[in-house]
Amino acid sequence: MLGFLVALQIIGLVVASPRTSDPSEKCYFNPLPSIPSSTANRSVPWGEPTIHFANGTTCCSSLDEIRVQLDTIDAQLLQLLSTRASYVREATRFKATVADVNVPSRNEQVIQGAVDDAPSVHLPQIVAKSVYEGIINSSVIFEECIFNTYAGNHLNTQRV
Repeated sequence: MLGFLVALQIIGLVVASPRTSDPSEKCYFNPLPSIPSSTANRSVPWGEPTIHFANGTTCCSSLDEIRVQLDTIDAQLLQLLSTRASYVREATRFKATVADVNVPSRNEQVIQGAVDDAPSVHLPQIVAKSVYEGIINSSVIFEECIFNTYAGNHLNTQRV
């Protein structure tokens, strides 16, 4: 799990700078703090950059620059998710019944592992939890479809 989270950080060649004096640091842990909504009208950009590149420069000078980087990361995430889905499909071959596809204790272990590992790569735990719940829930649906579709066809071809 930690390897996947570290890979996300390495792919972008970016290091978010965790600063202990940063008041937003509490937003990285579950449960999220109860903070009243701000009514501030800030001039932008406000605050200090939190992304520092290996060459010592910081990101970003415009919202457009940030969106370009996010689009690049989104494309990389899609590729990683595609690879993960390939392994989910492979895992189906090792399940004897459709009931073996959805193992709630394993699902929770994966989700909790992501939540626990998130702070080590400076990822908000709420993001890790929500993303991994979505990944696991959709993977179960995908795997059930593979099992139900392929298992029937595979059994027919074995009898030939």
